[in-house]
Amino acid sequence: MSETLVLDRLDDWRRSHDCGALRASDVGSEVCLMGWAQFRRDHGGLIFIDLRDRGGLTQVVFCPEGSAEALERAHVLRTEYVLAVKGRVRPRPEGMANPGMPTGEIEVEITEFKLLNTAATPPFPIEDRIDASELLRLKYRYLDLRRPKLAGNLILRHHAVQSIRRYLDGLGFLEVETPVLTRSTPEGARDFLVPSRINNGSFYALPQSPQLFKQLLMMSGFDRYYQVVKCFRDEDLRADRQPEFTQVDIEMSFVDEEQIMGMAENMVRTMFKEAMDIALPDVFPRMTYADAIRDYGLDKPDVRFGLKLVDVTEVVRGSQFQVFAKAELVKGIRVAGGAALSRKEIDDLTEFVKIYGAKGLAWIKIKEGEWQSPFAKFLSDEERAGLAEAFGLEVGDIVFFQAGAAEMVNTALGYLRIQLGERFSLIPEGSFAPVWVTDFPLLEYDPEAKRFAAKHHPFTAPQSGHLEKLAEAPGQALSRAYDLVLNGNEIGGGSIRIHDRATQKAMFAALGIEDQEAEDKFGFLLKALEFGAPPHGGIAFGLDRLIMILAGAKSIRDVIAFPKTQKAMCLLTDAPAGVSAGQLRELGIKLRSRDKDKDKA
Repeated sequence: MSETLVLDRLDDWRRSHDCGALRASDVGSEVCLMGWAQFRRDHGGLIFIDLRDRGGLTQVVFCPEGSAEALERAHVLRTEYVLAVKGRVRPRPEGMANPGMPTGEIEVEITEFKLLNTAATPPFPIEDRIDASELLRLKYRYLDLRRPKLAGNLILRHHAVQSIRRYLDGLGFLEVETPVLTRSTPEGARDFLVPSRINNGSFYALPQSPQLFKQLLMMSGFDRYYQVVKCFRDEDLRADRQPEFTQVDIEMSFVDEEQIMGMAENMVRTMFKEAMDIALPDVFPRMTYADAIRDYGLDKPDVRFGLKLVDVTEVVRGSQFQVFAKAELVKGIRVAGGAALSRKEIDDLTEFVKIYGAKGLAWIKIKEGEWQSPFAKFLSDEERAGLAEAFGLEVGDIVFFQAGAAEMVNTALGYLRIQLGERFSLIPEGSFAPVWVTDFPLLEYDPEAKRFAAKHHPFTAPQSGHLEKLAEAPGQALSRAYDLVLNGNEIGGGSIRIHDRATQKAMFAALGIEDQEAEDKFGFLLKALEFGAPPHGGIAFGLDRLIMILAGAKSIRDVIAFPKTQKAMCLLTDAPAGVSAGQLRELGIKLRSRDKDKDKA
């Protein structure tokens, strides 16, 4: 039927309101609305349609009082047909108002309408309560974006970005665009490479961040810069990662950490208030990296709930339980009332920590008159007393332990802590707890590469007095870096930058980058540092992650218009895809089959 319908033209029709705008104060007004038919209810002598656009829903009614001709024609209308309607706003009949809808007090009595387009039956309902798979919704993303929740996320994103722009503009920042085609500087994640046709055999790289360009802008005298910018990283994906993502990138000259953190803190506070009317604390608390790892196991602590980690290495140092006795670090988490967990639930948690390199999960249930545990018999009375005091144990508690290398112990328990917080409903719903993490190590040892790597990036300045440690004890050098963490998510990270050539070369040397390699990769930066670079620093916010938290979404895919899957695929356009042999010839590229055995050889 839809193929034989004659579609109308808009001609001189003009939309007077969006579908979420009309209220009781508009009763009696003549209006023109345009949108999609969300729901259709045919009551014989009356046809009701909920008309939807990005503004919301308005109930329109085709009835003899409005137009018998329009009512007759309306029998062909179906879900997702595109309509333009004219009519008169009237109150809904007594008892029929819908307080759950902003437009729920009124309806529009239709006098005439135009059918602008028909629609095939959607592969899933265009409503928030659906059980369609994410893969199906990504394939039909243009339909998924019609759903009010997803559309609302993008509208929220728009308002948040506008708030950020207003704030920074008010402080005298300039928005400057930096190149998308640049050179590969493989320090960090893998680059996305772009072959050059004109310069055959050479490649551009898509930027992982505008880091070097924004520093060069500081050297150019543009002392307050920002950019809402696309960045690219060719890395394994998770729920909070995409191959292309958006940063709010900021850099300032003649400033210290306090000024940058104060500016950034107030920006986030302002954005939350303007975009969602959420009041964040007047002052964001701070903790050092060392304290974050000690108490929470992670450098992005979720401070909305307790369950702090407790170090009991010395308590069990000489234990007959050899897993504890020989471990570099032994830590535990006490869960009040957690002894009610079943063995299957504990087994599930054991499998969970294995994701983070743990071989298992030790535990003790505190019962009346006994400690239930596979290893409790190995604990001496003195060790039991020490553990009871360290954790403040009471009947009904459970304690989970992890023992081994410090990094594994902290990481496994850090993520277990979050899992337990969710399992026992310890995280206050709708709460927001920002915290600054400071005093990061400048370098961290990479056991695979057998060398030190930059904790943030190689342009981060060392703290006063720590430059000498780069050569003597690189693992002890602290940086002038700072991260802003919100609800266990790092939403922003920055640092004071190195602004002289000698310090930058010392940093490269500590990373094992020889002079010639430094010149080849970063010669333009080293040269620029010779021409009076000002002290400068900045911060970059992951916009997708920030909006995800603000919207209460589970994944950043829910706040990006056209995201990729966890395998970096675009199901809508089937990207990435092959290209023609002619295109490859122009680029001087020949493809070969990947033989894993040969690659290993």
